[in-house]
Amino acid sequence: MKGVQLVGHGGPEKLVWNESIPTPKAGPGQALVKVLAAGVNNTDINTRIGWYSKEVSQSTEETDPDSDVDAGGWSGALNFPLIQGGDLCGEVIALGEGVTNVDLGMRVTCPINQPNPTEEAPTRFLAMGSEFDGAFAQYCTVPAEQLYDVSDAPLTDAEIAAIPCAHGTAFNLLTRAQVGHGDRVLITGASGGVGLAAVELAKLKGAQVVAVSSLNKQDAVRAAGADVVLGRGQLPEKGSVSVAIDVVGGEGWPGVIEAITPGGRYATSGAIAGPIVEADLRTIYLNDITLYGCSYTSHNVFSELVELVNAGRIKPLVSKTYPLSEIATAQSDFASKKYPGKLVLIPPQD
Repeated sequence: MKGVQLVGHGGPEKLVWNESIPTPKAGPGQALVKVLAAGVNNTDINTRIGWYSKEVSQSTEETDPDSDVDAGGWSGALNFPLIQGGDLCGEVIALGEGVTNVDLGMRVTCPINQPNPTEEAPTRFLAMGSEFDGAFAQYCTVPAEQLYDVSDAPLTDAEIAAIPCAHGTAFNLLTRAQVGHGDRVLITGASGGVGLAAVELAKLKGAQVVAVSSLNKQDAVRAAGADVVLGRGQLPEKGSVSVAIDVVGGEGWPGVIEAITPGGRYATSGAIAGPIVEADLRTIYLNDITLYGCSYTSHNVFSELVELVNAGRIKPLVSKTYPLSEIATAQSDFASKKYPGKLVLIPPQD
């Protein structure tokens, strides 16, 4: 099959187009999926440059892709070559032994962080495109229990491929932070995939949204439902929001915490401006602020998200699509942040 292999940590030269990758076969409990579309995400770039390593303290933009990093994946060292891609829209074309929950020909998607808990690690997950090969190829195998039927969803293949990471992460953040009617929610990085999804989903949950976005993308943020849009670097008044949904981190982090009202909640699932932050613990404990770190997405949370997808209540913004072979260009455009919402790759449909 044709696809893109990551052959090591580094720059885009580490993404190698290969037209003779062995097509995987569905093992017991697995389904073989023909990839129809695959979204581009920060996690793809972060993994490529080794940003998840504890050796790295800078933002994604500031991280040297040529630095010597050994353990740069979600859970440590990666096995190369690796097929990345955690955002999947595909068609089931073969079933492994024992699979009964999906059918041949079904259009499917799946979470990027797939729950795989144990007694010792109840929030353990395996990341598609990191712990095992993902969707940046014509075919991939997925544990069938992780697949969800989106055959009748009123969305294109590219729109479905824009949902798992962005909307899955956003919905998990909002669910963990118990966002609902009466909440005033601050969303940082609101023009990106996760941020824009968080705006849309927070409005569905009945919250008022204060979004932070670059000026040239504020129209898209308002269209997603934001009630108030602030420019990048701006934050609402001290104690004026009940919840903060943050994927930015970095130097502005103390101001995000200060904006939360006493008894409020903070949830994070990213740190594009930098993972190392400075905190005044008195602000947190004297104001009884609860902090949530959110990567593990339960079956219940993703199932509820898929119900919204199939009911036509979610409409992701796909700004541009690219042939899979142009992944380096797509990631460059993604990193430049010139497009709101999502960028999506389309594999060859031989």
